[in-house]
Amino acid sequence: MPDHDDRGPRPGNVSMLHGVAFIVGIVVGIGIFKSPQEVAHNVANESVFIAIWIAGGLITLIGALVYAELGSAYPSDGGEYHFLARAFGRPVALLFAWARVSVLQTGIIAAVAFVYGDYAQALVPLGPMGPAIHAALALAVLTLVNLFGTPQGRGFQMALTAMSVTAIVAVVIAGLSHAAAHTTATPAPAGGTALGLALVFVLFTYGGWSEAAYLSGDMRDNRRNIMRALVMATGIITVIYILMNLAYLNVLGLDGIRKSNAVGADAVRRVAGAYGEVALALLICCAALGALNGSIFTGARLYRAVGNDLPALQRFGLGTTHRGSPTAAFLTQSMVAMALIVFGAMTRDGFRAMVYYTAPVFWLFLLLVGISYFVLRHRDPERARPFRVPLYPLTPALHCLTCGFLLYSSLAHTGLGALLGVIVLLIGAPLVWLAMPRAPARRA
Repeated sequence: MPDHDDRGPRPGNVSMLHGVAFIVGIVVGIGIFKSPQEVAHNVANESVFIAIWIAGGLITLIGALVYAELGSAYPSDGGEYHFLARAFGRPVALLFAWARVSVLQTGIIAAVAFVYGDYAQALVPLGPMGPAIHAALALAVLTLVNLFGTPQGRGFQMALTAMSVTAIVAVVIAGLSHAAAHTTATPAPAGGTALGLALVFVLFTYGGWSEAAYLSGDMRDNRRNIMRALVMATGIITVIYILMNLAYLNVLGLDGIRKSNAVGADAVRRVAGAYGEVALALLICCAALGALNGSIFTGARLYRAVGNDLPALQRFGLGTTHRGSPTAAFLTQSMVAMALIVFGAMTRDGFRAMVYYTAPVFWLFLLLVGISYFVLRHRDPERARPFRVPLYPLTPALHCLTCGFLLYSSLAHTGLGALLGVIVLLIGAPLVWLAMPRAPARRA
């Protein structure tokens, strides 16, 4: 495996404002139109509901700061893969790669597909299995689009992202300008168990902040600007999410959020009627298709990278391309994600099942990255670190403790989906061992 990390810091070509836009753009997506109802089921009242979204912003900031130092000290396109390889060796890094391609990326693809399916079902009902059917169709069509390639893909992606922003603005304005829904919320399970599960969904919605690992090495004057960009971006994201959830509470109340399958559409229907609901559902469907297309595109590239890195996998064609497109990787990824959609269709809520499926594996490796931070600080004290986490070692220790708590919560309280994700991860351990290149035996 070539070591890209010793190339040193790359010339900074990303301004602080561009950094803020980058982080906000990858974090704020369609999860905010689905996760609030899951969070609402696991909190006792409206105050806790809002407080947990604020806590999510603080946890996101702490984790992003840890990633920023690692990224500035070891700039690499591989992100976590290279952090883990440096701290724990290649087998752990390859197990992370296996997790990405079999659980994390494919689980996210299936989750986004189910968000699209829930809102598409509101527009074109297809019966009890409608959300799963819509999700499967979207995955199949976008996989074909990526197989054949689309030169206009960047502009298409930008347009769909703009629709997501438009939908968020529409919900905030409509919800906060509406007369408040005066309802008394039915008590929900309270305590650490329910709050831990609520936090799993909140932080799924904040997901994407780990991309700071790929940003820090390219930022101008990154010693100062990475801190500013992360604080500003996290603040903006937290404010957006708080405003969205205040809008939902104002229109639907906490019980209304709990009962909703498409909280954004339900809120707008209360304010603007059926036509407003249809318009917002269309916007969210387009935004979900954009997120799904982006996840399919980037996920297949990781399959290709792993296929190139492991000679044992090259026979399956994961490292090859056809007309610039990683065909085998796209097809493999699509088959895994389609199997997850089938699994999700057999549960009460496909989106919830996918969050359960990915959460334990996600928090396990986030915890390992946090531990790798301490390992690399101890092992490599002379390394140039253009950015250092403030309040060391308290800040990274809080990151590790939070990851440990969320790993426990996602294992203890998420049922069959979490168990399946862990089983798939464990299957990867012997596969990684078998795929590892073997050193030639020495002759006597």
